[in-house]
Amino acid sequence: MRRGGGGGGGGRMMDEDDRVEHAEIPTSFGHELRACLRCRLVKTFDQFRENGCENCPFLEMDKEDNVPNCTTANFTGIISLMDPSRSWAARWLRIAKFIPGCYTLAVSEELPEEYQGICQDNNVHYVPPKR
Repeated sequence: MRRGGGGGGGGRMMDEDDRVEHAEIPTSFGHELRACLRCRLVKTFDQFRENGCENCPFLEMDKEDNVPNCTTANFTGIISLMDPSRSWAARWLRIAKFIPGCYTLAVSEELPEEYQGICQDNNVHYVPPKR
């Protein structure tokens, strides 16, 4: 049985084990778009604030300052992935293990050290952007 969703791409589809099947689709493609500095998932500021990052729940983006600290509006390009594990582009971008959704091709900022430590504490690999 599938729950959630409800059309429009804004919902979070859940599988039978209550795992998210895909990330929220951005509700707008204007200036309010942000990319997660760890996984490069793209959503609006409000979507990150309300529901966090589906790939990085340990960053707790629903807390006060975590969205501005863990996301950026400075990114290049967007790619939508329906089946990241089978996509050569996802493998090349090193995002093949993330859930389906919209991702940026590149971010230009690093995740702040405090949040890199949170990744380390959760045994999650963080790769800083190439300079």
